[in-house]
Amino acid sequence: MRLRRSPAAVAAAVAALVVALAGTLTGCGTGERAAADGGNERFTLRIGVIGSGNRLTGPVGYLHDRNALVPLLAEAGVADITVHTFPNGPDLNQALVAGELDLATYGDTPALVARGAGQPTRLIAQAQVGMDAGIVAKKQGGPRSLQELAGRRIATQTGSYMHRYLLGALSDAKVTPKEIVHIYSSDVEAALERGDVDAAAVPAANVEALRAKGYPVIDSLAEDHPAYRGTSATVVTDAFLEARPGFVKVWQAAQVEATRRAKANWDDYLSFAVKVGGFPPEIVRRTTLAEQLPDTPFTEEGLTLLEGTKRFLVEQGFVRRDFAIDDWIAPGARG
Repeated sequence: MRLRRSPAAVAAAVAALVVALAGTLTGCGTGERAAADGGNERFTLRIGVIGSGNRLTGPVGYLHDRNALVPLLAEAGVADITVHTFPNGPDLNQALVAGELDLATYGDTPALVARGAGQPTRLIAQAQVGMDAGIVAKKQGGPRSLQELAGRRIATQTGSYMHRYLLGALSDAKVTPKEIVHIYSSDVEAALERGDVDAAAVPAANVEALRAKGYPVIDSLAEDHPAYRGTSATVVTDAFLEARPGFVKVWQAAQVEATRRAKANWDDYLSFAVKVGGFPPEIVRRTTLAEQLPDTPFTEEGLTLLEGTKRFLVEQGFVRRDFAIDDWIAPGARG
């Protein structure tokens, strides 16, 4: 199987950056900013996410959109939030290791790859558990089963939970594709239409949007491979956590409250999800599920899925150095 292992390549780059920027991370990045204010003055929290438009999504995004998130974080000294979006996890990881971000909330796969490369982060919460995806095929002459993916060119957003799912599904089916290529989920339809690829693994909302246009769906993550469902990971840098050790509990409390408000105002939350997601309301309603939003920072299901993803990534060589999830979680974060 010829794979373009961009997550592993980025992991190697991240490891080199860790060494080269070690002084930066402890001297002139977040650590210096926090040290300068003694951990007491108010500061701007820099959050990295995957997407576009520099907007938070999910329950914390819902609260931030209503100017209600910063007040919940004020106890930790947060005066404002800036959101920085990246096209994929590896790009976000590079900004995180360079000290350009304090916190990142994104998919578990790139977060695990970064940690396995030695990136100094701590896991403080999982905001979403059980993220779904699927494999769609081109309309004319495309595959109609996992077995028919043998010798075909498949697209996915490399370094994502969809990529992990795709690799797992192919391995289970003992199928070797011709090639796996990196294409952003938003660009998959054009690639399928042109025939550049035969199939693609994309998130649930994209699956439903493509299904509505007549693209065959040949595999479902939640239905066919539930053990590979994705989770989100919220991480902070070690330097930030060292300077502001009380931040974790404040963020976790804010996430719990955001989830509570989202579920209590579900129709309003779905309207927000439509606004930030760019998909039609009917698709958002079908693919935005309350049960995917945990009521606590960590759940047994979420940690089990996370451990399974890590084990698979280690076996595949995407995570270069194995580690214990418990050692990655910030001290006291599971209490």
